[in-house]
Amino acid sequence: MAVSSSLQRIGAALWHRNFGWYIWGSSVALIGIWAQRLTVGWLAWELTESGFWLGFVVFADLFPTVILTPFAGVMADRVNRHRMMFTTQSLGMLQAFTLAALAMTGNITIWVLVGANFFIGCVWAFNTAARLSMVPNLMEPEIVPAGISMDSAMFNIARFIGPAIAGFLFAAYGAGMSFLINGVTFLVFLACLLKVRMIRDERSGRRGSGNLLMQATEGMRHAANHDGLGPVLILVTAIAVGVKPLLELLPGVTGEVYAGGATDLGWLMSSSAAGATAASFWLAQRPSAVGLTRILFTVLALGGLGAFGFLVTTHYAFGLVVAVFMGAIIVIGGTGTQVLMQNAVEGAMRGRVMSLYGMIFRGGPALGALAIGSAAEFVGFPAALAGGGCICLVAWVWLRPRRAKMIPALETGRLGK
Repeated sequence: MAVSSSLQRIGAALWHRNFGWYIWGSSVALIGIWAQRLTVGWLAWELTESGFWLGFVVFADLFPTVILTPFAGVMADRVNRHRMMFTTQSLGMLQAFTLAALAMTGNITIWVLVGANFFIGCVWAFNTAARLSMVPNLMEPEIVPAGISMDSAMFNIARFIGPAIAGFLFAAYGAGMSFLINGVTFLVFLACLLKVRMIRDERSGRRGSGNLLMQATEGMRHAANHDGLGPVLILVTAIAVGVKPLLELLPGVTGEVYAGGATDLGWLMSSSAAGATAASFWLAQRPSAVGLTRILFTVLALGGLGAFGFLVTTHYAFGLVVAVFMGAIIVIGGTGTQVLMQNAVEGAMRGRVMSLYGMIFRGGPALGALAIGSAAEFVGFPAALAGGGCICLVAWVWLRPRRAKMIPALETGRLGK
């Protein structure tokens, strides 16, 4: 009976008119995005063979989130979130087609990659705020947790398919084809977004006084003073800084640890996506947020230990197994945190508070990738990644005394309020 009920919730989310158009269009676009991310990472490694430059390219993509996302969250609380989403996706399409033209004419340099990633990083700061606050407004509150988890599942299915396609395309046709396909997939998503309508508009309760900075600060204060939101943001920060950069630095791991090429990188990324996809479906079938806080604590500890996996051996097959495990850890940590935060936050603060989550989960890996990539220049990638794992273990020790207060604060639902 429980399994049947869980499947019903998943089906209700997937076949909901608004969320259905969103999720299927988003899934196509994400395949292109992940194909492009592998291509950019491998190009950066081919051009420099430097852990620092690989980390810097990632930093250029992700760090703008840290600066811009709090203000993007205020915008998401003020403007039409659907329109904000459409605009940012259009800019993503423009970047993909520009990279395709540059690659096909032989004008790609490391600074072009840095500049292109910085541009898209600024765009995705606003896109993340729009997406995180818009998705719960597409469906009824009771199916939002399943919808969020299925959004994560489709994200990770795309992360499985996209790199595998990109590895083949890069070897057969060069980087330009991956960029071109990414641009086309954006067109598909934009067409689907035209079909989407929000069933709830939370702007009516959000026209507070003050400028962007004051309202962004209000969101930070609200999260910091909340018994659950503040600590769980620390938890996801540890995962984002200590473990998630592993995915961004896989080109260096592939080249240095396993002496592999673009195809090997594609399989490593796809393996991590396979673990993440399985974890997403497991989260989607859970009936509620109850018990999820304890699961996140377990994931935090396992993620810290799992980061030591690349110290054990240089056998590629073992690396694939570690990638599967770490992919599952990262998605449970990230999606589980998002479910709890969406469950606990008031609708009037959703854009600002969820933008903090987006800032951390995208911006944290920027700092982590730069630090770990730079450290890899001196101690190698395995030891540098293990250092990231230590961050998770320290956070686990610090947060444990706070767990008793976090559970009721996060697992008592406020969706739809």
